Amino acid sequence: MKKNIKSLGEAELEIMQAIWDAKEPVTSNYILKQLYGRRKWQLSTLMTSLTRLSGKGFVACDRSKDVNLYTAIIAEDDYKAKESSHFLEKMYHNSIQNMVATLYSNQMIQQSDVDELRKYLDGVLGQGDEIGPG
Repeated sequence: MKKNIKSLGEAELEIMQAIWDAKEPVTSNYILKQLYGRRKWQLSTLMTSLTRLSGKGFVACDRSKDVNLYTAIIAEDDYKAKESSHFLEKMYHNSIQNMVATLYSNQMIQQSDVDELRKYLDGVLGQGDEIGPG
């Protein structure tokens, strides 16, 4: 995971989600269509955001074709890992146990969620994998 990944604002994250979901280079019109219903943007607003995302190192623009094609430079999983780590550190002092306990005691997750997590961890640990920094 890259350490110097910047954080995204809500609108930037929605744009990146559209690009990540496509799994191939996309046009600005494609992104605009994906955001339809969530954002009432003109193309110029999207273009400003794409320029900002490019400056942050999130997207590359291929201008060699008749239309500009945008590609994610930072993988979705890398971004999620960075943001999750930051959130866990900031809110729960790097304790997953504290996070789960807080969510459970406030009825944000149910026993079935805890059981699902236990099953997942048992499966991962049962394969001989360790959880933690690699």
